[in-house]
Amino acid sequence: MINKMVVANLAHRPTRSVITMSAVALEVAMILLVVALFYGLLNGSKESQRDVGWDLTVNPPGASNLIGMSGAPISIKVGGVVERIPHVAVVAPIIWSFSQKPLEIIHGIDLESYQRLIPRFQFLSGGPFQEPYDVIVDDYFAEMNHIKIGDTVPVLNHDFRISGVVPHGTGGRKYIPLSTMQDLISAEGKVSAFYVKLDDPRNADAVRDAIKQTPGMQQYSVRSMQEFLSMMTPDNLPGFNIAIEIVIAVAVIVGFLVIFQSMYTAVMERTREIGILKSLGASKLYIVNVVLRETLLLAVVGILAGALISLGTRHLIMSERPVLRLYWSYAWVLRAAGIAILGALAGALYPAFKAANRDPIEALAYE
Repeated sequence: MINKMVVANLAHRPTRSVITMSAVALEVAMILLVVALFYGLLNGSKESQRDVGWDLTVNPPGASNLIGMSGAPISIKVGGVVERIPHVAVVAPIIWSFSQKPLEIIHGIDLESYQRLIPRFQFLSGGPFQEPYDVIVDDYFAEMNHIKIGDTVPVLNHDFRISGVVPHGTGGRKYIPLSTMQDLISAEGKVSAFYVKLDDPRNADAVRDAIKQTPGMQQYSVRSMQEFLSMMTPDNLPGFNIAIEIVIAVAVIVGFLVIFQSMYTAVMERTREIGILKSLGASKLYIVNVVLRETLLLAVVGILAGALISLGTRHLIMSERPVLRLYWSYAWVLRAAGIAILGALAGALYPAFKAANRDPIEALAYE
């Protein structure tokens, strides 16, 4: 009986019900899409590095765990020192440069040594750099932008000619010659890090110890592939968790205010109805139960709509921009649902108790 009353009350005021459900859906979609973007960027970076083929990285002291955030502080001569260490097969210098427009990491590479790291770095079309202002792109980027060999694309505020297209998952989206990158960022003779390939990955600990014991190299960071990937977590990235928490807080506040306003208005509009129920013997708990059930039903429908909206938006973005690997987790769906329900019930508590404490005589006389 009470459930029929709840549904009837919501159906009687469809506009307000739809607006309230939309607010909850927006709250859930906002949380899920921001999480999808942040975790997608993080996981995409991890996946691209996993397939490069290096065994160790040599980074400067105090280097950030976030690729592209440490500049190019290492002398390229350090690579020659590392090359002389036993069991080192390849040392590939690299510069990571962070670009804001668009948001991406550009890789400056020495193509000859980089090619020796990854046998899968095969050209789908075109070939190696021919000129200083040539760029190699991956197939995702080429497909998304409908570009081909010979076309021009902007890189770090300069025009580059596409010389080759390679498969995705080889470290980055765009590669330019190392010397050109050094000129563009004023880092002559400097690099961001060195990728090190060993004759046998089982020698990683011995090579690491040898590097750390080399004069002048004691403060350098030497990490294996497993260590490097394990450090690429939300807890190790400055501001990652804070940004997500801020978005969740904003979403909860929006949901709370809309639910509060909606249920408060509903209570005021149904003052006489509440008076009739109380005159017929309805308890305070019964009135509170009715209001909270209405809120819970609105929240559940809004959560389902928000999850579907975020899932559809994710597929649409990934089909239009395949370079964005948006994250999806049912654990986060449940977390967003729990946040939305708690926020909605919190917003409905005051209107519910206000309705329960209405004097039946005053409520019946209310116009």
